[in-house]
Amino acid sequence: MTANYGHRLEFGTLVTPVATSPATPVALARRSEELGYDLVAFRDDPDQPAHLDIWTLLAWVAGRTERIHLAASVRSVPLRSPAVLARSAASLDLLSGGRLELALGVGDAPEAVEAMGGPRLDPHQAVESVGEALDVIRDMLDTDRQDALRYSGAHHRLAGAERGPLPAHHIPFWLDGDDGRLLRLVGTKADGWLATLDRTGPDGLRAGNKIIDEAAREAGRDPAEIRRLVTISGVFADTRRGFLDGPPAAWVEDLLPLVVEDGVGTLVVATDDTGTMERFAREVVPALREAVDRALPAPLPRTVGRSAAVRAKRRPGIAYDEVPASLADTAVEPGDVAYARVRSNYLRGGAPGLVLRPRTPAEVADALAFARAHRHLPLGVRSGGHGISGRSTNDGGIVIDVGALNEIEVLDRATRRVRIGPGARWMDVAAALHPYGWALTSGDYGGVGVGGLATAGGVGWMARKHGLTIDHLRAVEMVLADGTRVRASETENPDLFWAVRGAGANFGVVTAFEFEVDEVGPVGWAQFALDASDPVGLLTRWGAAVEAAPRDLTSAIIMGPPRMGQPRVAQVMAMVDSDDPETIVRQLQPLADVAPGYDQQVVLTSYASVMANATDGPHHGQGEPITRSGFVDHITPDFAEAAARLLASGVVYFFHIRSVGGAVNDVAPDAMAWSHRGANFHVTAFGRHRGRLDALWDELLGTHQRGLYLSFETDPRPERLRDAFPPATLDRLRALKSRYDPDRLFHDNFAITPDTASRTTP
Repeated sequence: MTANYGHRLEFGTLVTPVATSPATPVALARRSEELGYDLVAFRDDPDQPAHLDIWTLLAWVAGRTERIHLAASVRSVPLRSPAVLARSAASLDLLSGGRLELALGVGDAPEAVEAMGGPRLDPHQAVESVGEALDVIRDMLDTDRQDALRYSGAHHRLAGAERGPLPAHHIPFWLDGDDGRLLRLVGTKADGWLATLDRTGPDGLRAGNKIIDEAAREAGRDPAEIRRLVTISGVFADTRRGFLDGPPAAWVEDLLPLVVEDGVGTLVVATDDTGTMERFAREVVPALREAVDRALPAPLPRTVGRSAAVRAKRRPGIAYDEVPASLADTAVEPGDVAYARVRSNYLRGGAPGLVLRPRTPAEVADALAFARAHRHLPLGVRSGGHGISGRSTNDGGIVIDVGALNEIEVLDRATRRVRIGPGARWMDVAAALHPYGWALTSGDYGGVGVGGLATAGGVGWMARKHGLTIDHLRAVEMVLADGTRVRASETENPDLFWAVRGAGANFGVVTAFEFEVDEVGPVGWAQFALDASDPVGLLTRWGAAVEAAPRDLTSAIIMGPPRMGQPRVAQVMAMVDSDDPETIVRQLQPLADVAPGYDQQVVLTSYASVMANATDGPHHGQGEPITRSGFVDHITPDFAEAAARLLASGVVYFFHIRSVGGAVNDVAPDAMAWSHRGANFHVTAFGRHRGRLDALWDELLGTHQRGLYLSFETDPRPERLRDAFPPATLDRLRALKSRYDPDRLFHDNFAITPDTASRTTP
């Protein structure tokens, strides 16, 4: 009978943080990563002047490594404020991309702690202090709670500490030591026990496991939730001379019972000798893995399992244990720490049951295979998570987040051909193209992901001069609903390429876009705050000024409802694609003259600087956005009057008109699925109540609009598809849907119904 707890078998190194040669521990950590170790650990000895400060060292090592996990063994908890320790741990975890592990211990002799200014504690008090510290650290990192943390213990007190930051992953907390009281604490509260074999011995290891298991069961925990880690040391020799003193085969023989019979999940080699590191990694680790798998009834898992607390939050109808191995390490479940970062998008609150985060096209295919096995659930595809209409989050379903596919590559400088991943954000694209003197018109907010916009349209700050984003698209690489990877362009799968440009969300997941970008130098960028007390006159004059302007100019206007006691103000923004100040001023002057101004700013800057208007933080949208969208040919007095009545109703809190026309209208309406050529303006309204907004929009603006832009539309009524696509376009899309997604895997983002009469095999 075995006592293995079923954890993935991991290996690490324990390196001395020697201060006399500070480059040495860093080099040993890097070598540990090169050799394939899972973690490198350093002991925290703040009372030892010969040792480097643990947090300074770990931060430096984090910046010099990429994959290996970093273990901080904080032996002297009485010398570390647990609230500060929590912030240090979370910060380093964020900076390292989720690679920190944390061990806590009772620390050094009481006199050594007292000498450094810490409290003198007896053994019982020391364990009690560690238990309280563990509580404080966990509470500090519980950012699901919004209240300040108050804690009153015998050793630690907090009088209203703010929680956070949220770490990148669940930081495992191990307890280091072999005191019986500490072992019971491991069983009730910790994620792992860190023992030292030289001190504990095999018999002590078994006795410790028994105490931990009993304490865990008494606390209602499964003992298998607790990882057992053991620090070992030994000598490689040609012949066996003792325990861990002999050839690699003897090491395997000595370590096998620790894993199979005593449940050790992590073996940490304490050594500063690179030769020992190398022999252990190359000759012991693979042989021990094979021996363990042979000795156990079933091979150990190759991925890290989730705790019972995480599994308890799983949503029904999802086969979590069947997530493809390629996606398991990056998938996010409702109980995971990272869930708060990925559950919602920019404007919409969500509670998906699973977020899959592929890093390659092959992993996208794996994600779609998993989604096909869960057709009964909502399915969202997310690039930047900014989409207003796009269902890049849901309730209880699956989200495929392609944010990791964010490469930006110049393919051909002569033709200005670039390749961009769907997870890149437009501000990053603009920054990458700027050194070449290039730009690609791409919406008006830099945080938008490439994937959503470049499959829908792309009305940006240079639309009148350079057209839509999709007008510059030359090819795509994508994964279809059945997992097939294809390339589409004017010459390869041209029908699919036609559909992707405007209706791409219905046909697959694009994993790379190829664009032909424009030469764009410095641009004029203007922002005006204008008097909107006469909204009808303001809108009419602004629309006329835009239509009369050269194509160099693209503009937008934002208005809100009247507010009691406050002047009505409209915000007008415009970009002029010119580096000549006189040209910029001449083209902007008619806009500035449409109404008296409160404020204005005009600068000569780069397109990249204008698009650098977003942050890197996660989205925390709440609720459900309520919008309506449409195109109009002209801002006529009748339209302006209807818009003013809509604003005066109090139903709309944000009213936005963006100019199109110009180069947008140079493209034939049937050249791609996006068919709204001929209109000069795109209108969007955000409202507070679905029924009231729909009724007023249909009454006031319905007769003025022609077509709509699905990226800004949230009305779920089926007639919106008929507004978005002319009859011939929609018929063609339905026929293509029957070829590429006949079973409607992509069914949650204004899904097109397949034309069953035209189903053929693609």
